[in-house]
Amino acid sequence: MKVLVIGSGGREHALVWKLRQSPRITQLYCAPGNGGISREAECVPVDQKSLESLVALANQLRPDLTVVGPELPLQIGIVDEFTRRGWPVFGPTKAAAQLETSKGFAKEFMQRYRIPTAHYAICNSMGEVKMRSRALADRWS
Repeated sequence: MKVLVIGSGGREHALVWKLRQSPRITQLYCAPGNGGISREAECVPVDQKSLESLVALANQLRPDLTVVGPELPLQIGIVDEFTRRGWPVFGPTKAAAQLETSKGFAKEFMQRYRIPTAHYAICNSMGEVKMRSRALADRWS
């Protein structure tokens, strides 16, 4: 089984390390990977900001499974695109990834479904930040 892991950070290093332990995996790639990951998988260059680049790489490697770690490829819809093409991929869709990629979306989601979370404010200007900061300071004094 050929597996492609997308990413280059600690999360992806942990994924690669654990995947390497499977006797079912015959080839393990990481794109773009890093020096530490290169001891466990073949690192291949890719522009994680470009859906076109990610698709081209997967089309070239033909992995049996792609595992996506970082936020950016999820945010640009890699899982949606790979699924549309019938390619096995593990990761949340673009819509589901908003829980990680948008803190405002996540906070509003938690509030809507009464999931405990810290107080927050979404501000669109420095004036709004200052106004809310003053209100909080007054509240706690």
